[in-house]
Amino acid sequence: MNIADMPKIELHCHLDGSVRPETIIDIAKRDGIRIPSENIEEMKEELIAPLDCRSLDEYLEKFSIPNAVMQTKENLKRITFELFEDAANEQVKYMEVRFAPLLHTHQGLSVEEIIASVIEGMQEAEGQFDIRGNIILSCMRTMAPERAFEVVEKGKVFLGKGVVAIDLCASEEEGFCAKFIEPISLAREYGYRVTIHAGETGIGRNVLEAVEWLGAERIGHGVYIKDCDEAYQVVKNKQIVLEICPTSNVQTKAVTRFEDHPLYDFHRDGISVTINTDNRTVSDTTMTKEFNVVWNQFDMSGEDYREIYMNSVEAAFASDEIKEELKKYLVE
Repeated sequence: MNIADMPKIELHCHLDGSVRPETIIDIAKRDGIRIPSENIEEMKEELIAPLDCRSLDEYLEKFSIPNAVMQTKENLKRITFELFEDAANEQVKYMEVRFAPLLHTHQGLSVEEIIASVIEGMQEAEGQFDIRGNIILSCMRTMAPERAFEVVEKGKVFLGKGVVAIDLCASEEEGFCAKFIEPISLAREYGYRVTIHAGETGIGRNVLEAVEWLGAERIGHGVYIKDCDEAYQVVKNKQIVLEICPTSNVQTKAVTRFEDHPLYDFHRDGISVTINTDNRTVSDTTMTKEFNVVWNQFDMSGEDYREIYMNSVEAAFASDEIKEELKKYLVE
């Protein structure tokens, strides 16, 4: 099976972790933004997290440079367009891109302008390439819950117009869900779908609380349900989908090595897993690379590929019409 030629779906990809290094250099030159280097190889060293990262927090340090060039409508639109172009070029047929609007207000853009610019970039790419997409709005767990309310309120006018879901991300602390029950509940009332980063840094119980308290339909990562039986059973029994990002999980030390990853055990036990990049630049990866790593590591079959692709279709926060289109790619 040649994975490069296979249709793919990505449900967990961060916009600010997937900016082309050459684009950062180009924007920095044009806008007079100070960056460590204008040499492409040196910039890659600044942007790519090593496999031997010590922690999630060290991994997250790589996002400051991209955010510096993502403060205007033009730049946000361009970076979004290029991400969808890169994905389409490796046979990704549908992608959900997430980003935190509040990180892009430093030069005076409103949250609404920021969201609209990202949607414009996505729609322009949809018009030029064989790819469809949607946007997930991320709220930072390191910010006060009031800021999450702000994102929920200001993003709601874009529901059905490119925005489909709400997310909580950033550094993970035990019990974070309790602080965000009200804003996420309001989001569900408005019609947002819900995916939550949880169980990435050794705290399986966070997954349980994300499902039971926040109504999460999907979990970003969720690796540590392996150490929390209650969370494991809830994920399995409620058919909560895990957005697995193998390379990122090694970098953030969710697992020590690829061969230690529980994703194939989850898959064989009937848990719905999907394969994703998390951050194409920070993790120096693509969907093709992620699938190749997993296939080589766990000797997975064509049927496994089909099952994971269909998991991704069913879990997508997309219209029924788009889902039917996506199913056809695997049949053809």
